[in-house]
Amino acid sequence: MVDVVVDPGVPADDARLIRQSKHVLIKMRRGWVPVPPPKAGVGHSRTITVIAVAALLVTLAVMTRGLGMLLLALVAAPILVLTLVRNDPGEEEQSTVDREIYEQLRWYEGRYVLADDLDESSRRLLARGHRAVTAVTESTVNAEGLLDDVRNAVMLPAQEWEIARLLAKLSALRAKHRKTVTDGISPEVAAVAEPLARALDSSEDAVVARVEALERYAANVAEAERAYRAHQQIEELRGRIHQYEELVAESGADGFAVPEIERLSRDADQLDQALRRSLHSAHEAFRHLDP
Repeated sequence: MVDVVVDPGVPADDARLIRQSKHVLIKMRRGWVPVPPPKAGVGHSRTITVIAVAALLVTLAVMTRGLGMLLLALVAAPILVLTLVRNDPGEEEQSTVDREIYEQLRWYEGRYVLADDLDESSRRLLARGHRAVTAVTESTVNAEGLLDDVRNAVMLPAQEWEIARLLAKLSALRAKHRKTVTDGISPEVAAVAEPLARALDSSEDAVVARVEALERYAANVAEAERAYRAHQQIEELRGRIHQYEELVAESGADGFAVPEIERLSRDADQLDQALRRSLHSAHEAFRHLDP
């Protein structure tokens, strides 16, 4: 399941940061806003304060010659120093990183979709589209350039983003619509709300059609993948035919083996044709995705 879908127009490094920042996105959705960075010199001032308090305790102990005060000073000074050290590095470093991520996410607001923001129906559609895109882009036939790998690299992420963007708008509007009509409405309002509900359903149907087109393309690519792998295996066997022929000739098994070897050659030709047909079908399916 994809967590975050990013507009392909976002620079690659920024897009990678957004995809890896789901934890910050979720905090932001819950209303989290990072605290402003500490002003310059605050840490230095705190250090001086701790040292001054520790020195004061020791001075008082010496001036009063009190054993109790001296022991208090010896115990309190290290505790103050430890408090200073423990409050500084880890938490401040993490908050600084989250603050930078927060600013980046604010900058690109509207150019990414968090799957957790979608309703259940929309999440399922997004997952289907993502699986179809992944099946194509990670296929061997695509990596080998047997498909239009360059256009796939551009158009498929654009399709996935468009699906995610539309689903985000649909989910938000559907939630508002349901909230409005949940508590009961008058006939006059129902007359307006029902056509609007149908408009939401129609919009979802249009997104479903996009997802199904991607799935048909992925299915054609899967068939081409199967034919390609079978073709490779047959070619490997075909390349060793002379070794089989030599073996059966030496063993005197020509009458049994020769027809099988001839069939291997025929199968190779048939698989070659099947691969061409499946690749042609994949290219035809791809054309239907073209905007």
